[in-house]
Parts: sequence; structure tokens; C-alpha cells
Amino acid sequence: MKIKQFSIIFLLLFVCSFSGLATISELSGSEITAESPIELFKANAKVHNIVTKSVKGYANVYNGYYLITGVFGVSENAHKFAGSLKNYGATPGYFKSPENGMHYVYLEHFSIGEDAISSYLNGKYKKKMWILHVENSKKNPSEIKEIVTPNFSKPAVLSHKQFVSAAKKYKIAARTVEDITFIDNGYYAVAGVFGDKNNVLKFVKKLKSKGLAVSTAENTDSKLTYVYLDHSKDWAGVLETARTQVNGKYGDKLWIMHIANEATSPGKSPAYTPIAFSAANSALFAAEKNVQRKSQKAPLNKILEKADEYFDKMWYAEAADLYESFLTNNKDNYTYEVIQKAGDSHYFNSNMERAYYWYDILYNRYNDDISAENIFKYAHSLKGTGKYARAKRLMRLYDRKVKKEGMRYSIEDPRTTPKEKVLDNILNTELEYTIRNIKTNSKYSDFSPMFYNEDQLVFASAMDSSFFSTRRYKWNNQPYLDLYVAKVNNESQEVKDAIKFSKKINTKYHEASVTFSPDNTTMYFTRNNYGKKLKRDKNGINNLKIYRSRKVDGEWAEATEVPFNSDEFSTGHPALSPDGKQLYFVSDRPGSLGETDIFVVDVYEDGGYSEPRNLGPDINTERKEMFPFITDKKLYFSSNGHIGLGGLDIYEVAFDDEKGFQEVKNMGKPVNSQKDDFSYIVNEGSQKGFFASNRRGGKGDDDIYSFSRLLPEELNLNAIEGVVTEQVTGELMPEALITLLDENNIKLKEVVSDKDGSFVFEDLDSNTKYTVKATKEGYSEVVLNTPTRENELINVAVSLEKLEDLIVLEEGIKKIKLNMIFFDFDKSNIRDDAAVELNRLISVMKENPSMIIKIESHTDSRGKAAYNKYLSDKRAKSTRAYIISQGIDPKRIESAIGYGEERLLNGCDGSIKCTSAQHQLNRRSEFIIVDM
Repeated sequence: MKIKQFSIIFLLLFVCSFSGLATISELSGSEITAESPIELFKANAKVHNIVTKSVKGYANVYNGYYLITGVFGVSENAHKFAGSLKNYGATPGYFKSPENGMHYVYLEHFSIGEDAISSYLNGKYKKKMWILHVENSKKNPSEIKEIVTPNFSKPAVLSHKQFVSAAKKYKIAARTVEDITFIDNGYYAVAGVFGDKNNVLKFVKKLKSKGLAVSTAENTDSKLTYVYLDHSKDWAGVLETARTQVNGKYGDKLWIMHIANEATSPGKSPAYTPIAFSAANSALFAAEKNVQRKSQKAPLNKILEKADEYFDKMWYAEAADLYESFLTNNKDNYTYEVIQKAGDSHYFNSNMERAYYWYDILYNRYNDDISAENIFKYAHSLKGTGKYARAKRLMRLYDRKVKKEGMRYSIEDPRTTPKEKVLDNILNTELEYTIRNIKTNSKYSDFSPMFYNEDQLVFASAMDSSFFSTRRYKWNNQPYLDLYVAKVNNESQEVKDAIKFSKKINTKYHEASVTFSPDNTTMYFTRNNYGKKLKRDKNGINNLKIYRSRKVDGEWAEATEVPFNSDEFSTGHPALSPDGKQLYFVSDRPGSLGETDIFVVDVYEDGGYSEPRNLGPDINTERKEMFPFITDKKLYFSSNGHIGLGGLDIYEVAFDDEKGFQEVKNMGKPVNSQKDDFSYIVNEGSQKGFFASNRRGGKGDDDIYSFSRLLPEELNLNAIEGVVTEQVTGELMPEALITLLDENNIKLKEVVSDKDGSFVFEDLDSNTKYTVKATKEGYSEVVLNTPTRENELINVAVSLEKLEDLIVLEEGIKKIKLNMIFFDFDKSNIRDDAAVELNRLISVMKENPSMIIKIESHTDSRGKAAYNKYLSDKRAKSTRAYIISQGIDPKRIESAIGYGEERLLNGCDGSIKCTSAQHQLNRRSEFIIVDM
């Protein structure tokens, strides 16, 4: 059944910041001379910043003062919202306005204005209200037929789907969280999430100083504190709080957290998943729980039982082989669950070719039932095999599925912009890199490089230098990982002579992802959670932990784990800031936004740590963010949640102390590929570094690649940039089409202005003539001649004028107002600058297809009158011919006549002395609108 869409219209309200009802003598209005009760009511309401409105002659309600809490277009929605107000000890109701047909929901009704103000200020209802004063009603209460007080015996509750629709409409970010026990079910307008208690206190103090009612709730598992400004089990009021930013008092964006525990939510709680190292998956965090589907169960034979057993243990390499055996040449076994697990086994092992094979079968067989999650993985496997066109179509389908099931992010969030447009931009971006596969790579997995000392590289590898080792990691049938150290030639970036790092650090299980303090005396790394043997959580999963070791007398000491580890979730991939004062890491701890998120803690001088802080939804997605690396300029990380080329992609995000993290950018080709690309490290000064990838052409599963990028001084700095604004208001103009032309008017490049109106054309030739043309529907075209210089950035300001503003009324005559159109002396041909102005006229005529004009050309009085008339007539005819050549029907030009000096605008007819400027006024072309 389709649920009827509805729209809620909320009026802008002001929240009163005073606590008592002022009397007239208390008003600062010794100047107030109001005598009537209504004037006194309005004056008192104004003192308390209460919005009021007076209406007359509402025949369906009675006179008085109504505390209005909302205005709705649909009576059903008004009824539901009125029902949600019954808990405030009042008598709520609603009525239909005879003026606009809207349904006004009120909390209470009063006969006296001061009673309404007093209830407004001192009542239990602390959300937005305003007071409607009704007078001159033509009926007594007993005569009113329309229901004023609805029957609330069965309180109506607005559905969550309606909330999702409304949040999307108002572009408010929202997220549903299940199985959270530290806070009651309902909707929360969240202002911030903090790990550090001191930061919570500072933030709360700041909000209270603005007169805001602030509440907090701490997640006892993650130790994160949520600061929120509104809460209700019904979402309407909370949405309005977020939409108006508490009526402008907060002044920043709020997002809504929907808590839906098992008792009130039909969905199952998401499982927290562990970090797991994988050669082919590049130490990816373990896969999400399988989506449960209603499907016919496959026959329970030993092969399938063993495959499921391996799959549940996340031994994907062996599980994939068994699923292949079970399904090959046996289509009777093609159930939804088995095909999905076959695809997942390859997907989590980064074998995108086989993952695509099975997901394609799943999609074609179970098209109507396939989940958004499986569509996402299918699209990733398509990108991983280079099928980008089809991947775009699948991502559009994924977007529709996500929106249907509930928007997770604001519509303006970069993660919900059209995927194919963003993907095209990434595919068209290829930076100048030199990339080489290093010599120390083995046939196994080598990844997670890190700079050490001045000429060494520490990295993780499964090369296992013991010839007799038979231990294998069941995820992908690779040896366990150890840390290795090798020498680096800083010029050629060749890496050689790799040896195991330290016997005190390496164990019989996994060690990887290392980071060092600035003085190289402290290191952090990731290791399996184990004592005498591997430890497992309540789900049987062995999680990962971060360990710290200090150098004592030139040797690394026994490592100890950091205090923010847990046996119940994974913590890994540490990365220290350049000053060693902050430690970034990856975790799937409770409170994470996605499968794995990037967190940060402060590292204190005494060796302690702050509470972990989530980097937030601008960095973290609902999927995997991993392998952070931080410099003094940028954060680099890998993700499969942001839009990319396939598998894990590497992203960069600039930051500064004031603005924090900026826009997340995909690093494009050749750093990113169709496969997994990750663990990127770089020296910002030299722009040299290393990363890992399982792309084709490597020596093994994951290989480490060195890279060098052209330094800024080696780059072509010639560029033209600008900002597009609206000519009258100065407002920024996004989505204007900006075209770059050469001196022969041949199109070279084309871009669309960003949401801040900006655009840029890079890698241009020095000392070259270019033309910038800007167009936008409903606006006049702008053409600017913009030559470049030598390795210099040229700034241009583009101001677009609304076409409708070109139509003016002068002395009762409608005209199209253009800038002066110039002709060469004694000639009538259309010059380039005249063509620019005439193109504005043509745009207006195309915008108004029924418009008919006439052209009048005039000269000044200098020269012979007969010749002036002849020349002006030729210019009028030339103007007409140009307009027709640009696609305007000749029938739309009623006439084109030159009047010479017959219609002077001033007295400059030769009888008096006039300046050049005065004569200039008479040399003009006019375009008079005959009909529209």
C-alpha cells in the first residue's frame, strides 16, 4: 500500500527567553499609549518576543487567543499532531482557516490575551508556538459545526516513513540506531557527539549561554556523550527544532538520531564486526553479517555444511572453494542465500571477477528481492572489473533503494549526490604520478608501509621467512603477518634488504599497521587479541587491539595494549600526528557510524589518553573507513563508502585548526584502481611515498608501490578561476555552465560552477588569449576575454543578470535594455562587442517565444542629416540580420528602421555647444517590445 505523501508547513516562531509575565508598568514602554486590550496584548507579547497575528471573521471558530503549535495542509496530519499534544495537560485542537485552507493546531484557547501569554511563558510546552487572535467571529460556540477538539482516545503517531520523507524535504541528516540501551526510544535533535568530558562541559556551557535547553546522554559502551536540544517520541516537533536551528538560536546544523530498540523496531540490530587482516582484502575489517532472506534452503550436504562453517568463521578462501564446488553444474542449489555467500566469499577476498559472477546471477534471479546491501556489493564488483557504465546504473538503483528504506544522510551530503556524476569526475582525473612496484614484495601479502628513521621503511608482510612454517590464515589461506624493516633509497625510492622487525614485537599471530612517535622511541601497532591463545568475543570472533612499545637501551620492550581496546570489538590501524599528540585509529566499537570508523584520541604527556572521538559523518560512512595517515596538512585514508573506482580507494582531506576537516576528495587514478588501494603514506615536502594495492600486475596478493608526484613548482600554474554571482543581489550562483574558448572561438573546456559559485580552468597555456562564457537558464549570457600570463592564476568575476530584468518600462514603452552597441566609424557591420550585447537580446527573445520587437537605430546631429539617416538605417538592418542569423524567426521583428538624428534625447541639434558625452547619448539602438 502506498502511503500518501504529505507536507508540513511550519511558521517561523520565536522562543521566549523571559520567565515571567510583565505588567504594563514594567514595560520599557513608558512611551506606549495603547489603550485597548488588544493593543496592550500585542505590546506585552512584543516585550517577550512572542509572534502574534490577528484575524477577523473566522465563522468556524470562536473569538479569543489560540496558542498555535503547527500549521498543516492535510487535516489528517493536523489531527495526528494535535493528538501528540495531549500529554501537556492542555486541551489541544485544530481548525481550518477560511482564508488559506490550512489547518491550525493549537495547544490551548483563552478569552484573555494576558492569560495566553502567561500560559505561553510558564506552561509545560517548551517548543515553538505563536499566538493567533481571532475576533468578530459571526457565530457563537454552540453554532460552530466544525470539530475543534478531536477525539484522542487512540493517539495518532506519525510514522517513521513520514519522518524520513519530511527530513529529506528539509535536507536534515538523520540516522536510525538500534539496540542502544543508554537512552530512551524516540527522536533526538543532536548538536554534537564527544568523547572528552571536558569538551562536553564546554559545549554545554556555550549552548546554555545562548539560552538553549541542553540535555546529554552517555553511551556507557563507547563512552561517547550525545548533546541534544530536543527529544520526543513523536518526530514533528524535533524536526522543526532541527529545521529552524532552535529558531536561529543555535545557528548551526542539527541532525536527528532516531533510537529504535528491539521492542519498538521490526528491524534486527546490526552486528558489530571485527577487524580482520586479509592479504587480498588488505587487512579489511571483517564482513557485515549476512542479510537474512526468505528462500528455499539448499540441501544440507557435507560440502555446504563445511562451506557455511568456514564462512561463519570468516575463512573466506576455503569457503569460496567449497561454494564453487557446491554450485558448479548444479543449478538446483541456486538459492538466494547460497549464491549470496558465494559472492561474499570472493568479495571479502577481493576476487572481484568471481564476486561479480555470482552477484550477477543473484541480481538476475532475485531482482525483486535483492537488498540494497547486495546491490552495493554488486556495483562494487562491477567497478572492480571495469564495468563502470553498468556500475553507475546499479548505484542509481542503490540510491533509490536507500531512499525508499530510509535516507541515512542529508540530500546535500556528498555521499548522496548523483553517483555517476562524481564517478565521471574521478575517472577523468589522472594526476602526474610515477608509480613502481618495490623489490621486497613477495608472492604473499605486503602492505601498510610506514616511514622509520630517515632511510627505513617498516611494513607488514605474510612472506614468512621461515621455510618450515605451515601456519596459514584461513581468511585467505595466507601465512600470518609480521612486521619487517627495510632500507630505502630516498632518491630512487627503491626498497631492499628486508628483515623481521623485532622478536619482542612479532608473534605467531598477526602484527601490522605500525606508527612511530616523532623521536622514534615509541611505536603503536595492531595485533590479534590473545594471551596464551587467541581470545574470542561472545560471537566467537577474535578481535584486534592496538599495542604500544617503548624503546629501552636501543631495543623495543614488551608491548602493552592501550586502555581503549576491548575484547568485544576491534581497534587497530594506529596513526600518530606529526607532533605525536594525537593518535588516529580504526574501530567498529559501539556508536560507530558504519562498519568501521576512524577515531582519534589525545595522547597526554603522562602517557594517558583522552576518550576516543569519532571523526564524524563527513569522514566516516556507513561502510568501511580504514588506514588513516595524518600529516601537518592532510588526513589520508581508505574507504569503500565514499564514491570510488572499486574496492577500497584512497582519499585525502585537508584540515586546519579553525575550520577542521574540509571536503573529502578521491585521489583519482593512477593511485586508485579497480581493486583495493590503501595504506597511503607521503612526505608532504617531497611528495614521495608508498601505498599498497592488489591491482593487476603485482607480484602477489597485496603489493607495496612507491610513488613520486610532481612538485608544485614543476606543475603548470596557469589557470583561470572565478565566482559566478547574481548581478543585483550578489548571491552565489551554482550550476552555471562555464565554457572556455580559444581566440578562434573554439570550445576547449566546459565546467559547471560549484555550490559556492566557483569554477576553475587549469593547465592553460601562458600568455594566451582565452574567452570565458557563462550561461544559465533564465539569465543573460556573459562573455569575458581573459588572457593568461606566465604561470599565474587569473581571477575573473562573472555576474549574471536575470533576463526578466532586461525588460524595462520607459515613458510607458516596454523596451529591452542593453548596454551601448558600438559600430566602427562609418560602418554598419556587427562588431564582436556588439554581438555580445545582441546575444543578451536574443536570450530574452528565446526565453519569451511570443515576444515581437521593433528595432530603432539613432545617431547624433554631427554630420549631414541625410547621411546619418542612411547609415543608421543600414545599422538597424544589419542588427536585424544578425538576430535572425541566431535562430530568431524574422516574423518576430516587426521593423528595423534608422532615424538618424530625428529623435534626439537632448538639445544637441547643433544650435548649442555639447560635450562628447552629451552627443553619445543620442547614438543608440533601441529594441521596443511590440507584443509579448
